[in-house]
Amino acid sequence: MLTRSARGALSALALLLAGTSLATASPGAGVPVRSGGAPPPAAVAAHPAYGAFLAARFAAAEGDVGYAATAYLKVLASDPANQELAQQAFIVSVLAGRPEASRLAAQLSGNPIAQLLLVDNEMKAGNWDAAERRARALPSQGLTQIVQPLLIAWAQSGAGRTDAALATLRPLVEGTRFRGVYALHAGMIADVGGRTAEAGRLYKIAQTNFDGVNLRLAQIVASWQARQGHLADAQRILQQATSGGDAMALAQPALVASSLTRPVNRPTDGVAEAYLALAGALRQQDATDLSLLLLHLALELRPDFTPARMLTADIMEGTHHPDGALAMLAPVSDQDPLASVVRLNRAQLLNATGHSDEAVRQLERLAHDYPASPAPDVALGDILREKFRYQDAIAAYTRALARKKPGADGVWPLLYARGVAYERSHQWPLAEADFRKALELSPNQPIVLNYLGYSWADQGVNLPEARKMIEAALRQRPDDGAIIDSLGWVTLRQGDPQAAVKLLERAVELQPVDPTINGHLGDAYWAVGRKLEATYQWRRALTLHPEPEDAARVEARLRDSGALADQPMADNHSSTIQ
Repeated sequence: MLTRSARGALSALALLLAGTSLATASPGAGVPVRSGGAPPPAAVAAHPAYGAFLAARFAAAEGDVGYAATAYLKVLASDPANQELAQQAFIVSVLAGRPEASRLAAQLSGNPIAQLLLVDNEMKAGNWDAAERRARALPSQGLTQIVQPLLIAWAQSGAGRTDAALATLRPLVEGTRFRGVYALHAGMIADVGGRTAEAGRLYKIAQTNFDGVNLRLAQIVASWQARQGHLADAQRILQQATSGGDAMALAQPALVASSLTRPVNRPTDGVAEAYLALAGALRQQDATDLSLLLLHLALELRPDFTPARMLTADIMEGTHHPDGALAMLAPVSDQDPLASVVRLNRAQLLNATGHSDEAVRQLERLAHDYPASPAPDVALGDILREKFRYQDAIAAYTRALARKKPGADGVWPLLYARGVAYERSHQWPLAEADFRKALELSPNQPIVLNYLGYSWADQGVNLPEARKMIEAALRQRPDDGAIIDSLGWVTLRQGDPQAAVKLLERAVELQPVDPTINGHLGDAYWAVGRKLEATYQWRRALTLHPEPEDAARVEARLRDSGALADQPMADNHSSTIQ
């Protein structure tokens, strides 16, 4: 199962790649393909493949590219000359890893992804001269303009022509656009070709021309340093690259241990690196559909390319397809240098797919295997808190805090998370202490200001200070429904129900399915005498799955209002923490 890649691939993405309209099928040419809606009614009755076409479109819209590919190929078989159908069948076939993608690519001379696939096929077969010819024939514009010189150079490298490959990239290394990328690939080509001094010079250029920390660059350069005998430099590079978070730091020992192994050994490995880099850049621009296509090309060349699998899984998870993300990570070996991070991701994905007990077991094993890392216990605490196991969550967060080095980044979020668990388990003095400590470490954090201010308002204490905190949070996040709700709640507690109604109505507009906010609006309506609307909001809050304690409070309000008679209670499970 994939993300919105199916929808984008069959609409905007196809237009982007091919420059053609999906609405150009001629009236008599097979199944009509129209981008704006259903085909003509006559065609529905007339064409026997139309059912498969509808099934393909539906499967693609749902992200089931395997079924979509089968259905589109079936429709295309009934109308093989239909280029629009061929485009759609090709895209889903690539995303599904279907072998038919290569056959379709040969028919799509105007589709750059199709042409990249044909270059890749020549490379996999070792036909380096043919691969170079195909690469040179790519259009020097758009997507292919960036990767064309890299494909040419790697094809020359595969043919044993290292000097020619370096000469191909030299003008780009000396230029200004994407200089770091071209220098990195030239360095890898020199490395594979045994040009030690040239490789070192090019890797240095790549390091100085990349923006920010790049883990993949760090792995490649650290491997170079380690293989030249500079193990301390290799370790320093990898430590810097993994210092941005506890999760990636899990992998640092394995990355250092693997640094003596060259990460790129074949031209196809180098091309996969190029696709990964471009996919990462496109993902940052929210072009996830095209990013996924490039990642699938990378994995066709290099199935064990874990960074490509991780980025693909991350895109899938981010667009609500955790099952597909799990499947993407399944082949990653426990011996892979990034295996610890993948194990952490798998556990979180298991929880997202409803297998929370197994997720907890895997995180407990991971914490046992990496006793110095806080990351497994942080993830474990989050899952346990989500399951209302607050005491267990507190224990996990406490272990994670104990594993944090003094002065380390990321302490305040842990204190906040533990404070939430304390508050939900009625241990307010401990919760308040954690919130105050979090604000000492990182003042003006809006989520902490809001939670502490809201909690005081809910208890009816420190109302002026609570209001100041909530207003400070709102200045940073003026359209945050939860913070506006908190301001409405403290306003109600301070005795201004009319103003509270306006604020809480705005909060409900921003977060209409939050049970807490809907319940608060009911309270405000009741306070201004709008009793019918109040009971409606309370009943609505009960349908939105509040936490059991919050549901009991809303039910009590309905009971006190006399509006609970003959109203079935909601089956309450969870709510968004304020």
